[in-house]
Amino acid sequence: MIATNYNPKESEEKWYQYWMENKFFHSEVDKSRTPYCIVIPPPNVTGVLHMGHMLNNTIQDALIRRARLQGKNACWVPGTDHASIATEAKVVTKLQSEGIRKTDLTREEFLKHAWAWTEKHGGIILKQLRKLGASCDWERTAFTMDELRSESVIKVFVDLFNKNLIYRGVRMVNWDPKALTALSDEEVIYKEEHGKLYYLRYKIEGENGYAVVATTRPETIMGDTAMCINPNDPKNRHLKGKKVIVPLVNRVIPVIEDEYVDIEFGTGCLKVTPAHDVNDYMLGEKYNLPAIDIFNDNGTISEAAGLYVGMDRFDVRKQIEKDLQTAGLLEKTEAYTNKVGYSERTNVPIEPKLSMQWFLKMEHLAQIALEPVMNDDIRFYPAKFKNTYRHWMENIKDWCISRQLWWGHRIPAWYLPEGGYVVAATEDEALELARVKSGKADLSLSDLRQDEDCLDTWFSSWLWPISLFDGINHPDNEELNYYYPTSDLVTAPDIIFFWVARMIMAGYEYKGTMPFKNVYFTGIVRDKLGRKMSKSLGNSPDPLDLIDKYGADGVRVGMLLCAPAGGDLLFDESLPEQGRNFTTKMWNAFKLVKTWEIADIAQPQHSALALTWFENVINKAKETLNTQFEQYRISEALMTVYTTFRDEFSSWLLEIIKPAYGQPIDRKTYEKTLDLFAELLQLLHPFMPFITEEIWQNLKERKTGESIMVSVINNDTPYDENLLKEFEFVKEIIVGIRNIRKQNNIAFKDRLELKVKKNDRYPAAFASIVEKMGNISATETVTEAVKGAWSFIVDTVEYFIPGTGNVDTAEVKAKLEEELKYTRGFLKSVIAKLSNERFVSGAPEQVVANERKKQADAEAKIAAIETQLAELK
Repeated sequence: MIATNYNPKESEEKWYQYWMENKFFHSEVDKSRTPYCIVIPPPNVTGVLHMGHMLNNTIQDALIRRARLQGKNACWVPGTDHASIATEAKVVTKLQSEGIRKTDLTREEFLKHAWAWTEKHGGIILKQLRKLGASCDWERTAFTMDELRSESVIKVFVDLFNKNLIYRGVRMVNWDPKALTALSDEEVIYKEEHGKLYYLRYKIEGENGYAVVATTRPETIMGDTAMCINPNDPKNRHLKGKKVIVPLVNRVIPVIEDEYVDIEFGTGCLKVTPAHDVNDYMLGEKYNLPAIDIFNDNGTISEAAGLYVGMDRFDVRKQIEKDLQTAGLLEKTEAYTNKVGYSERTNVPIEPKLSMQWFLKMEHLAQIALEPVMNDDIRFYPAKFKNTYRHWMENIKDWCISRQLWWGHRIPAWYLPEGGYVVAATEDEALELARVKSGKADLSLSDLRQDEDCLDTWFSSWLWPISLFDGINHPDNEELNYYYPTSDLVTAPDIIFFWVARMIMAGYEYKGTMPFKNVYFTGIVRDKLGRKMSKSLGNSPDPLDLIDKYGADGVRVGMLLCAPAGGDLLFDESLPEQGRNFTTKMWNAFKLVKTWEIADIAQPQHSALALTWFENVINKAKETLNTQFEQYRISEALMTVYTTFRDEFSSWLLEIIKPAYGQPIDRKTYEKTLDLFAELLQLLHPFMPFITEEIWQNLKERKTGESIMVSVINNDTPYDENLLKEFEFVKEIIVGIRNIRKQNNIAFKDRLELKVKKNDRYPAAFASIVEKMGNISATETVTEAVKGAWSFIVDTVEYFIPGTGNVDTAEVKAKLEEELKYTRGFLKSVIAKLSNERFVSGAPEQVVANERKKQADAEAKIAAIETQLAELK
């Protein structure tokens, strides 16, 4: 018994379990089949599903399910990222709620808490992805800090160090005062802020005058070690060779000259604070200036500042303005808008800070990773992101890879008692190297101290496509050689530098080839007002709530209907609702077919013709889908099969073949319909896995262990374009008949006659379909217009339906004149296009030919309407 309504929840649980039990998601090396591999962008281990994940993973699942249907050996490898900063922050917050401070714990004690947190919360997001229908190979689930991945990371660090690509030194870094760690440039987000420009008076030593400096950060004056002017600036020429006194601090500092200074900004005088500004740092290096670090790691003022010690940096900004004003050293303030760097992880303003860190030289890696993208060996979709990639690669800076955290891969460097360090993959290797370096054979491990820092999280995930197949530890293993390079990567454009670029670097450094062939960049999910969806704005629905409400298939369709590659998705709940309504339409079509009684009777001509037509429709749709998937036009691909089902299958085919009320359907038509229905379900399956499986399993008897997801689409399917075009005219004829019925209140049960004016363009072969769908008793070919009849024109062919004496000739004439006006306007636009020499010479030959055909058809239609109007007079 078929259920009246489709139950998404019941179906989703049932079929996901079935797929898992039959290991349909699992892939093993099979050299007789073509591999298709995707590695998941690993979500944070303690994260939960959000709308961005929904979009990204729906696209990945559509690609991987389509690959299976093409007979490929599909492997989608899932996993999670240990997310050093985010996870450590959550663990610290949890401990604080229990009255425990991180500083009260040893590293080992803290890591026990971190692992406990990870084991409790880790993997939640992967379980949530199952609700969406994600067909990952769960047996391959990886974690960036599991044993295999950790071994890979350490091995790569040691290798790069030995290649002189990793070094340690004091450099200006981006410091996160909340997470208490350095960040890479890519982890800083710049936000426009409305603040002030403070004009400060620096007394000129030995004179009564002042040099005035404009700054947005008056709280950093305690770190000033010079003032800089542009040697080409006439208004500040009088300051050359002099010294000035830092306000409030009373430190005497030199005036230096450098063309770096912008003459037009402020007064043309620049305060130089080498420890707290990246450009000032470069000036400090150039002119050998001292650097005074006035900030503690948490953003409070340090003892070195001498003033405001212990106060928060932003409290100092407010206080120092008052103190400068009182001292007569604040000339004025102005409203000023500038860009302030924020930590991507903690959302607090970063502090440029001199710090001892580990760095990876990027010049060599950038060189090997740039050309493959520029040459389209690795293709970006959309291609516009190539320019973004190129700009970053050509202006790349060394990567700060150390983080002042405990949760992560600890840097494999050990310091010797008398100074210096060694880098090794294990403690035993480190001890051996230390003994050689120190010349002390009796040195023990307890004499060495391992570096306290851990590696940037991205230093593990940049190895992801290789390390998932153990390609660092075992570079020539069978799985790596089979699945690598992977096929497609689906990711958000905001991690093009963090992850995509670095994976390409690692791929060429460690495998000598690309990590993936194609990169599909998704857009950002926004609300209908255009705002990025986020928890803080409260404008993001819970994805699991959406699935409960609309079903996974409905949500997937809703996400994909408006998700062009690289374009933002404007999400509204009407989208998954539209998806749910479509599942209802599919279920209703299934119910209709399964309610028909089958009999061994002759097949009607109209059914045979309709089935031939729809087979051609499906075959053309397959060709279109192949092109759309090849070009990663996933949203368009969904729309192709969506409209094929909704319009061609449901609205036309099923209506044409549907038996009369109380009558059976012939077996031949029924069996062929089921076959076409199953093919259509295959095309829909990548987008809507659950309902397609449910219907496919119930269309016919299936063997245990069969599934639509591992059935193979037959792509060797030619189609007749002329037949498809002819059938479009058939549809128009039927619509014309229906319009006459509607306009004249003629019930469908009332049979009508159809007269066709002789014309070679009349699709006579499909007369039986027109008669069935229009309830036409007979069709007759005539040589001239039928007076006193309703009429319409399709593709220059005139059709007449004799009335019962109530045909309004004036009304018929008015409609013909309206159609004539429209067609003349259309012809005019076509002629204008063909008169444009640039269009005719520059457009593809087929496009121009299509326009010429439009011209000929319009001219023929105008002639037919004019003839008909003349006969009405």
